[in-house]
Amino acid sequence: MRVARFHAPEDIRIEDAPEPTPGAGDVKIRVRACSACGTDVKISRFGHQNITPPRVMGHEIAGEVVEVGADVKGWAAGDRVQVIAAIPCGKCRECLAGRMTICPNQTSMGYQFDGGFAEFMVVPSTVLAVDGLNRIPEGVSYAEASVAEPLACAINAQELVRIEPGNVVVVIGSGPIGCLHVRVAKSKGAGRVFLVELSRERLDMAANLVNPDAAICAAEEDPIEAVRKLTDGRGADVVITAAASGVAQEQALQMVARQGRISFFGGLPKDKPTITLDSNLVHYRELMIIGANGSSPTHNKRALAMIADGSVPVLDLITHRLPLEQVLEGIGIVSRGEAIKVTIEP
Repeated sequence: MRVARFHAPEDIRIEDAPEPTPGAGDVKIRVRACSACGTDVKISRFGHQNITPPRVMGHEIAGEVVEVGADVKGWAAGDRVQVIAAIPCGKCRECLAGRMTICPNQTSMGYQFDGGFAEFMVVPSTVLAVDGLNRIPEGVSYAEASVAEPLACAINAQELVRIEPGNVVVVIGSGPIGCLHVRVAKSKGAGRVFLVELSRERLDMAANLVNPDAAICAAEEDPIEAVRKLTDGRGADVVITAAASGVAQEQALQMVARQGRISFFGGLPKDKPTITLDSNLVHYRELMIIGANGSSPTHNKRALAMIADGSVPVLDLITHRLPLEQVLEGIGIVSRGEAIKVTIEP
C-alpha cells in the first residue's frame, strides 16, 4: 500500500509499505478520507516531540472497516467509521472525572500511532477502550466525517466558554477552525457572530461560505474599534481566538464586554508563547480567559450528530480533495492559506 511518512522536518515521503495486520483488540480500516490541518503543516516543518520517525501522518480520519481482531466485539467489515485523534487513557484521575481532554497520558493518531495518510491503517485497541471509534451516520460522507475531529475541538471550546443564546461572538481567524466556530456559535443561538481576519482574500473566501454578521479585515481597519462600533461601544460577550497569534489574544482583551469570556483556542508558537496582558482589564471588568485543548470521544460523537442533522454543515468547507500521492501539495495549500479544508482521499 502507499503511505505518507514523516521522516524528519521537511522530509515527508510518499512510499510503499506492507498492509498492517490488526492485533486481537484492534480494527483495520481502509482509509476513505483524512483531512489535513495546520498541525500537519507544523509537523512537516518542525516535527513534534511525540513523534518518533518514521511515522505515517494524518489524524482527521474516516474509513471503512475491513478486518477486526479476535477480541473485538460490535464491529464488522463494511462498517463506516470515524476515528478520534486524541486518545485519552480512560483510567487517570482526569479521565475518571470526565475531563478527558486534559488527560496527562494522552496519545494520538499520527503521533504515537500510524495515522490516516495511508490506504489502510490499524485503529489501536486504546481507541476502542475509550469508545473512540464512531459509526458514521447515514447520509454523512466519509469526507464530511473526517471533519468531525476539528469540529469536535470547536464544540469543546464553545462548551467551556459558554456560548449562550443572544450572545455577540467574535471569531478571530478565518481558517477551517474559524469557520467551524462561526457555525457552531450560530447553532448555539448566538445573536450575532463577527469574523476577523488579516488576509482580505482569506476573509472573503470564508465569509462567502459561513456568512458572519460582519466580516472585519484587520489589515484594513482596527478590529477592536470595529467590534466596539458594531456593539455600540459595549464589546462582544465572547471572543474566540482561532489563530496562532499573540496579537489576536491581546486584541481579544480589548474587544470583549464586561464579564465577557475569551477562549484562547489557537496555541501560540513554541518560540513565542507569551503575550502582554493588562491584568487590570481582567480584574476590573471581571473577564474570564479560558483555554481549550482538543476534544474527547464524546465531543466527536456530538460533532458527527451535528453534521448529520445539518446544524453544522461542513461539506462546503472542503474546498480541495486530493489523492494520497498529492499529500505534500495538500499540506502546501494549507500552509499558504489557499483553502478552507483540504481532504486527502487515498
